[in-house]
Amino acid sequence: MEKTNGREGIALSTVETGMENPGLELTEEGINPEGTRKTEERGHNLGDGLEPPTQQRRNLQPFTRARSFCKTHAALFKKVLLSLLCLAYAAYFLAACILNFHRALALFVLTCLVLLVLVHRFLKRFLGEKLTRCLKPLENSCLKLWMKRVFAGVSLVGLILWLALDTAQRPEQLISFAGICMFTLILFACSKHHSAVSWSSVLWGLGLQFVFGILVIRADPGFNAFQWLGNQIQIFLNYTVAGSSFVFGDMLVKDIFAFQALPIILFFGCVMSILYYLGFVQWVVQKIAWILQITMGTTAPETLAVAGNIFVGMTEAPLLIRPYLVDMTLSEVHAVMTGGFATISGTVLGAFISFGIDASSLISASVMAAPSALALSKLVYPEVEESKFKNKEGVKLPRGKEKNVLEAASNGATDAIGLAANVAANLIAFLAVLAFINAALSWLGELVDIQGLTFQVICSYILRPVVFMMGVEWADCPMVAEMVGIKFFTNEFVAYQQLSQYKNKRLSGVEEWIGGEKQWISVRAEIITTFSLCGFANLSSIGITLGGLTSMVPHRKSDLSKVVVSALFTGACVSLISACVAGILYVPRGAETDCVSFLNTSFTNRTYETYVCCRELFQSTSLNGTNPPSFPGPWEDKEFSPMALAKCCDLYTNAVCA
Repeated sequence: MEKTNGREGIALSTVETGMENPGLELTEEGINPEGTRKTEERGHNLGDGLEPPTQQRRNLQPFTRARSFCKTHAALFKKVLLSLLCLAYAAYFLAACILNFHRALALFVLTCLVLLVLVHRFLKRFLGEKLTRCLKPLENSCLKLWMKRVFAGVSLVGLILWLALDTAQRPEQLISFAGICMFTLILFACSKHHSAVSWSSVLWGLGLQFVFGILVIRADPGFNAFQWLGNQIQIFLNYTVAGSSFVFGDMLVKDIFAFQALPIILFFGCVMSILYYLGFVQWVVQKIAWILQITMGTTAPETLAVAGNIFVGMTEAPLLIRPYLVDMTLSEVHAVMTGGFATISGTVLGAFISFGIDASSLISASVMAAPSALALSKLVYPEVEESKFKNKEGVKLPRGKEKNVLEAASNGATDAIGLAANVAANLIAFLAVLAFINAALSWLGELVDIQGLTFQVICSYILRPVVFMMGVEWADCPMVAEMVGIKFFTNEFVAYQQLSQYKNKRLSGVEEWIGGEKQWISVRAEIITTFSLCGFANLSSIGITLGGLTSMVPHRKSDLSKVVVSALFTGACVSLISACVAGILYVPRGAETDCVSFLNTSFTNRTYETYVCCRELFQSTSLNGTNPPSFPGPWEDKEFSPMALAKCCDLYTNAVCA
């Protein structure tokens, strides 16, 4: 027992050594060897029912040993528990897949994604150094140069062969390819430093955009996967109705736009905040940024900001690289701004989907815009300064500052209130301004006997050649040009709302032409328009971008003002080039390709498929005086052809039906 001065020191020593000398007792007179017996007698005499300290210590010994055992083998217990949970999940997963695989498809996809992440971590942890040593010979500059040249040559030959073979069946795709070349040449003509353009970065960016487009637009597995993903997001967003119906009532939610679309922004903002808190958003952004950085040779901060724009808005993405904005070159700042103008945020994506816009096309357009934004930004404003981040491998993104998931969800919903209010205010203001402009133009036109002059009509004439070069059929060009003009000069929300109206008319089976006026645009034109509108590149975004970035780096206000207009124009061209890629890769699917099978089914209502197939049947039917009509081509020798014609005549009016 240690010697200590004072009563507190003696007590501490006694407690520490009590197990070795259980008979010791500390009293005011000193230490009593017979303390235990005196305590027992005192307790019995007082009748307080307290157990003696020795007995208490003996009773606690099993618990102390158990706690010590648990601490010692905590790692083993954790592994055992984790193994049991994995086995239980594996049994549940197998049972779900065996009972109904189609029903368990979402679970299957999520499980595969988690396994992919775990395998990646395992390989990086245990085989990362070996793989690095194996790839070290490829760092030879001469070998790398030859590999790049061979890859570029093979890619060029492959592109030429693919275009020659693929466009033989659909020549209109060549117009979209010519559109890509035209927009690229226009941007090169506007370049700040023509001789400093890094064509390898430009071609890599456009190539990545094209390859991703092939995977999600042309290839059936990728197309089906993104269609499925879009449907799942649509189902997920429909859960907003549970909250908005409780607050506003079923009647308002069903009939009024503000109570349909704006609550989705709150719900999606809440979900994005949770994913950011969990680190999922940061992980995906960093992987995308890594791919873009190693292929295009861009610096880490600008690449990370552009990749972040896929998920967050044009003012939130720069926050990911806020410490680096001070030292970024003008070319890097231009790339950050272009990425913001060329993409849409995840929260706004939910609102556009609620309009009825194709979810898979919106997701594809936003992802495809990231490499194209970097590439075209380096074409318009190439790097001529020495970047301080040239050798920086990557930028680490911190996790959310919230304490738990509930706080993250609450903060996300609260922050989204401002965005929802901003969307509502912009829609009210821009639609009102547009109505005033149309009224003023109509009045000015009537003074010189020009009827129906509006802002949309002016855009339809000015931008008609632009949208034609994207691959839109000439008959659809006026309507698409209107929407592109509304998007650039007013707001993308107004443009997407107009597109949703055209789409709803098409899906309802309304005839394409009524009174000489076109009622809707083709599916191909819809897809191209969806890509061309997918971005924040409009005049009002200039103030938003300057305001956001200036608040982060006030002393660089003049630099930001110097490049913002160029970045806006570049961001708009990124969306147009994405639309050209969609025009090259789009192929008809569904009833458009097999009307014979569709009309062999029992159809009674007007739908788009019904209209398309009935129109094809009308065009194929030949009248022979008083004889029954004949059905050449694919309808020949089909017993159901007369019955299908009769059904079509019940739904639509045509000369064949007379």
